[in-house]
Amino acid sequence: MSTSKQRKVIITKSTAGTQRLGREIARQLRPGDLVCLSGDLGAGKTCLVQGIARGLQVKDYVNSPTFKIINEYKGKMPVYHFDLYRLAGLTDLSSLGYEEYFYGQGVSLVEWAEKIIPYLPKQYLQVELRRVNEQTRKIILTDWRKKK
Repeated sequence: MSTSKQRKVIITKSTAGTQRLGREIARQLRPGDLVCLSGDLGAGKTCLVQGIARGLQVKDYVNSPTFKIINEYKGKMPVYHFDLYRLAGLTDLSSLGYEEYFYGQGVSLVEWAEKIIPYLPKQYLQVELRRVNEQTRKIILTDWRKKK
């Protein structure tokens, strides 16, 4: 099966702008979707996740699960926020039961997803965040969708 790849580049000039983009992304998400976020420390991955969570009607404060690896939130649908920065190895991911999250009825938001490329499904939204300066971010959305 071949895939189509669509790419979009967006510049945000503030934390509020990055969160607003997250809310826009949330409008397109459906149960079982996976969003893979990459970028240096401080690039705005968690900020974007906060916007996505708000867009999915999560009422709780959303923070990075750096030491827990995953936070679960209730919203319009379940939201699973992974932070794989401290992931020791791929076996750690297997022990979390990642399949239940990635292929379940919620949305999975995965920071540092490049660490688990062999485990990613064939269909996901790749979001790369680049820090331009203190406030400005260049955000590259690349959407892989299976062709029928």
